[in-house]
Parts: sequence; C-alpha cells; structure tokens
Amino acid sequence: MIKVHPQANHFGLDTSEHIPPPMPDLFETQPLLGEIWGRARSLLAVRDNDMHTLYSLSLASALLDEHPQADPGVVLPAIMLHDIGWSEVEPGQVLAAIAPGGGRTDLVLQHEKAGARLATEILESLRVDPLITKQVAAIVDGHDSRSEAIGPEDEIVKDADKLWLLTPHGLDTVMDWFGLHRGQALRLCASRVLDKLFTPQATTMAHGLLAFEQANLWPRSRELHQ
Repeated sequence: MIKVHPQANHFGLDTSEHIPPPMPDLFETQPLLGEIWGRARSLLAVRDNDMHTLYSLSLASALLDEHPQADPGVVLPAIMLHDIGWSEVEPGQVLAAIAPGGGRTDLVLQHEKAGARLATEILESLRVDPLITKQVAAIVDGHDSRSEAIGPEDEIVKDADKLWLLTPHGLDTVMDWFGLHRGQALRLCASRVLDKLFTPQATTMAHGLLAFEQANLWPRSRELHQ
C-alpha cells in the first residue's frame, strides 16, 4: 500500500500554500485513455496486470516527454492494451510462460496475438482512427517476442513495459510470482531490463531505479527499518 496521508506533522505548521499545483492527470488530458481502461480493465485482472499497466502507462508518458517524434496517440493506447491477451491464456499457465530458466514461447506468442485482436476490437468500438488502430495492434503483436522495435512508438512501449520490473511494485510482484527474496528478484529483473532497452532515457531511469533498490538491500538500510 502506497503511503498517501501523513502520520504526523513534526514541523507543526501548515505549509500547503507553498506547494506547487498538482501535475496534470493523464486521464484528464487524454480522455480516450479512460474509455480504453473501462473496456480493458477486466481483461487485465491477471497476475497484477492492471497495476502493471497503469505504472507502465505513466513511465511511457514520461518517456514521451523526451521523444517528441513519437506519437502519444499510438504509444498510450498501445501500452494500455499490450497485456490484455493474457486474459485468453489458461491462468495456471501464465507464469510458466515467463518463469526463470524456462518459459513458454508459445504462450507468449498466444497472448500477443490475442492482445492484438482484442486491442483492435476495443479501438474499433471507440471509433479510433483505423491507422492508429493498426499501429497499436502491430505494437501489441510482438511487444515481448520481437527483439527489434518497429518504430519510435514501439521503442517506448517496450521500454516502459520492461522498466516496470525495476519499480517497487514490479519487484514486489515478481518476488511473489516465483518465491524470491528481494535481492534475487532485483538481480532477475535487472537481467531482463538492462542492455535490453532502446532509448537512453529509459536506460538512465533503469539505473536510477536499480540504485534505489540496491540501497534498500544494504545491511545498514535494513537495520534502520527494523
């Protein structure tokens, strides 16, 4: 659970008038995302894909700020819909598809193909431009299995998807997927992220997230949290 409200005010005074205004809500600036979420949410109720999607969406938005050549109208729907295909994979086999030391390529391909089809259906139901729908489906179909990116939009989707692994939520999730302690999960996730990113900005973000988590694992840090 993310801490939202304070448990104390040690300073003792109200400083709220000095706080900058909130950053724009992505769902308010991009209303289509809310409509997509309404149709996709139930399809993302697999292995924490709903929260994974929201975190990846925010990471993709941050990367878009550094890549004006990429089309947000393609990137943001694509990252929201990239994993909906897992809804058509047998639940008991989902983790077998991505397990360390093995993996089921056939299941990875199955979720990509199903995701591209479902994404097309959702975007068509929302009357999204057919060209954008086609681009989104092409990105979804290959976002895990394809080692090369098909364009700047695909680069951002792939990078945002992988970066999630190094977030606190990503590590918490992977720990419970495979029964790993945090250090093991961090090493596994780093091996699946570092040297596999397309943009220098994502690489910088990855190293920052990795440094943060490495500090959490230092014995001195753990002593402070006991």
